[in-house]
Amino acid sequence: MNDLTLKTEANWQARVAHAFLRAAPRYDALATAQRHIGELLWGSLPPHAFNVLDMGCGTGVWTQRLAERYPRAQITGLDLAPGMLEQARQRHGESIHWQPGDAAALPYDEHSFDLVFSNLAVQWCPDIGAVMAELYRVLTPGGQAHITTLLPGTLEEIAFAWQRPEALLQTPDRAIVERAILDHGLTITRQTITAERFYYPDLKAVMASIKGVGAQISRPQASLSRNDIATAQARFEQLRQPDGLPVSYHCLTLQLEKSL
Repeated sequence: MNDLTLKTEANWQARVAHAFLRAAPRYDALATAQRHIGELLWGSLPPHAFNVLDMGCGTGVWTQRLAERYPRAQITGLDLAPGMLEQARQRHGESIHWQPGDAAALPYDEHSFDLVFSNLAVQWCPDIGAVMAELYRVLTPGGQAHITTLLPGTLEEIAFAWQRPEALLQTPDRAIVERAILDHGLTITRQTITAERFYYPDLKAVMASIKGVGAQISRPQASLSRNDIATAQARFEQLRQPDGLPVSYHCLTLQLEKSL
């Protein structure tokens, strides 16, 4: 890895961490879509686990639920954003181990976890192959990873309203994710694709929901005029449905296993 790559990687990490730092105080109030999508994982979790990692734990909502589900397990919540971890620590205490870190370079030894849970986190990682390699490394033989991530087309209404293709999350497609999983020794035991759509009363509510969960990273020196906002609002109104303004999430739900 050359110096330019390292600099780019560090800049990406800093931008994501800063976005979620700003989002942390309001995250739980605005993350209704994220909570709904996380429920897609809950029913498939194994009955027992002993060392559990919540990878990309945010403010620790799911980490705490994992601690309640597996009361005898050692529970760890990992997140790239220190602001999120501080919120998690304040809300859920020190019985859970809160760890700053990157999913593509996990700060753990081999065979550390028999269960990894990750809800809407890995789409923020630019190198999905590195994430899968790390999952394989830290899982015990027979260990499982239960993951939701996002696919292309997510937030397509946002991109249409602002006429900015970069508003779409730059997520790998399903084939790329599958290849990364198989190339790094993991087995796909279950996968589903769902299109989830959520509705908001107006553009302000839409943008609050996106910004509030850190899902929009401003471009350097970007600014919006009143005319820009009015034009975007008029475009978005073309999409209005009886329930409100739609925002789509294209979700990939995965259950992975490391062979014995």
